[in-house]
Amino acid sequence: MTDYIIQTDALNFQYSKYKKVLENISINVPKGSIYGFLGPNGAGKSTTMRLLTGIIPEQGNAIKLFNEPLQEQLPLVFSKIGSLVESPALYLHLSGIDNLRYIAKLRNIPEDKIHETLALVDLTRDGKRKAKQYSLGMKQRLAIAMALLSEPELLLLDEPVNGLDPNGIIDIRKLLIKLNQEKGVTIFVSSHLLSEIEKMCTHVGIISKGKLRFEGTMQELSKAAGLCKIQVTVDDARQWQEKLSTAYENVTVIAQNQITLEIGNKDQIPDFIKNLIAQNASLYEIKILDGLEEWFMTITDEKNTYEK
Repeated sequence: MTDYIIQTDALNFQYSKYKKVLENISINVPKGSIYGFLGPNGAGKSTTMRLLTGIIPEQGNAIKLFNEPLQEQLPLVFSKIGSLVESPALYLHLSGIDNLRYIAKLRNIPEDKIHETLALVDLTRDGKRKAKQYSLGMKQRLAIAMALLSEPELLLLDEPVNGLDPNGIIDIRKLLIKLNQEKGVTIFVSSHLLSEIEKMCTHVGIISKGKLRFEGTMQELSKAAGLCKIQVTVDDARQWQEKLSTAYENVTVIAQNQITLEIGNKDQIPDFIKNLIAQNASLYEIKILDGLEEWFMTITDEKNTYEK
């Protein structure tokens, strides 16, 4: 039987009688997973995070953490949880080490955990620098270090890569995968960036306008999105149209050296490329024309505002 770290049973929330923010949200986060909570801005992700962390009280008794109702565990349950909701709360005039020392004293954590945690987030060399001298990505990693100091079983992160440059995004992604695989931390991470969720998560829940539109593994998500349409640039497209038509759907020549076709899903592209190269194809480019992103935009009804 699957052991769930987070479960909500028809979670509802409204700030006023006329403004329902969450409607019957039922999520199931397996122990040991990286669960991506995905949706456009304003979908209800941050409200869900605030409810899970007790920042705002739930209106009912729909939330379970570690198989027990959240309300019955407050505040002791937070000894097992690390969280970063909204912007990092750092003391900018203090060094990275002193920011962690403050948290260690506050939570009665041995100070020898500080250097171990700094190493975990790759900030050992910058530990003595003041936080105000840190880049945005370094500040984010320091905030995650503060959340990790108590060695939590569950890490809750609200849009941790928001505003970061590509290198900063890659650093955070690698860190989260490392924490999950090496430390066994279950991670619940919200994002509006589908591409990031695809690269690091094992499970995903998609929320739009306060309602859960999908929940499942990444493999189930790919299946739900259906076929993936790709454009291939290759020498003598007509010759390859004939060869590929036996194995793939809707193989169409659109130019002398370009064809389009449909494959099962995005995960099949590497094998497709290997197969063409094995047949001595001169392959120049493969471009995804339609697939998971388009399906995601359709089910969230946010095609005009979704950020690629």
